[in-house]
Amino acid sequence: MTGAGDEGGAGAEGALSEEAVVRLRLVIARLNRQMSQAASGKDLTFAQLSALARVEQHGPLRLGELAARERVAVPSMVRTIAPLADDGLIAKTPDPLDGRSHLLALTPAGEAALTRIRQERSALLARRSGRLTPRQCRELEAALPLLELLLDDSETGPPHR
Repeated sequence: MTGAGDEGGAGAEGALSEEAVVRLRLVIARLNRQMSQAASGKDLTFAQLSALARVEQHGPLRLGELAARERVAVPSMVRTIAPLADDGLIAKTPDPLDGRSHLLALTPAGEAALTRIRQERSALLARRSGRLTPRQCRELEAALPLLELLLDDSETGPPHR
């Protein structure tokens, strides 16, 4: 329940109400699952897609650096990367600064796979947004910066107001 002083259902100190948190979580999870099912990269796990995107964004990377950016242990990243390398989506090249290490980079096939998956997922969202009224589209676009703030996982600093 919301109190009389709450704005738009927000709970104490500007936080979302418990009901809103549950609804937001369900919407995000279900929409993500539907986008995953709609894309041709169904044989890739979430961890593999995330690793591909991270290598695209920051690569070439050492395995340990990729594991740190993905916040997983190195052995977990080894298991994630192995099928990607076997399928030719990630290339391992010797690190010129450390002969004991390899650098991971996207291959052209990896770039094509990411592009295709992103296009398919975007097409699903575009089709779904066609159900919305122009006003609803503007409201959703206006909410994007707020949703993007939720991506920041740092717990420090004052809340954004």
